[in-house]
Amino acid sequence: MESKWDVIQSWAQSVEAYSPLPWDRMPEIELYMDQVITYMEKQLAFYRRNEQSKMLTPSMINNYVKDALLPRPDRKKYSREHLASLMMICLLKPILSIPDIQLLNSNLRRSGTPEEVYTLFMASQDSALKNVASRLLKSRNKRSTDEDLHTLAMQLTLEANACRIAAEKILEVLERPEAENKNAADSSGEPSPAAEEPSAAAACSENTGETAAE
Repeated sequence: MESKWDVIQSWAQSVEAYSPLPWDRMPEIELYMDQVITYMEKQLAFYRRNEQSKMLTPSMINNYVKDALLPRPDRKKYSREHLASLMMICLLKPILSIPDIQLLNSNLRRSGTPEEVYTLFMASQDSALKNVASRLLKSRNKRSTDEDLHTLAMQLTLEANACRIAAEKILEVLERPEAENKNAADSSGEPSPAAEEPSAAAACSENTGETAAE
C-alpha cells in the first residue's frame, strides 16, 4: 500500500512530465457551451484538487462575459481565444479577485497577441509548478513522516500567501494614477536623486566595481 509520501511524490513526478497544451494544438473550430465545458474539464483536470472539484461551469462562463473578463461569444460559439482566456482565468481565480484579474488581463492583452500572452502565461505557470514538484521530490528522506507533510503544506501555503500579497500590491500600484504614485514616493522620506551622495552614476560605478571584485 502506498504511503502518503508515495502519493505526493508520484504526483510530483507527473508534474515534471506534464506540458501545457500549446496554442496551435487548441481547437481551431469554434465550440458551443457544452463542448467548451467538456474540453476545459480535460484541460483543467491536472490542476484540480480531486475528481470532484469543478473549476468551470456554464454559469461561471456567463458571469465572466458579464464582468468583461471574457469577450462575448460570436453566435454562442467560443473561439480559441476564448478557450485560452478561460484557462488563464481559471488558474488565476483561486489567487486573485475578479477586479484584479480584470486589471491583469487588460494589461496582458496590450503586451502582445493572444497567442503570445497565452504562451507566456502557461510557460510561467508550468515553471512555477515544476519548481514546487522538484522541491517535493527532494524533501523526503528515510525519516520523513506524515507530520513533515503537514509542515511542508503549511510552508507552501504561507509562501503562496506571500506571493499573493505581493502580486496584489503590484496590481494596486499599477492601477494608481501616476501622480498618486509620485506623491507616495515623495512622502516615503527617501532623498531625491539630485540630493543623493554619491551621485547615481558614481554609485553605479561603485556597485559594478564591487561585483567584479567579488
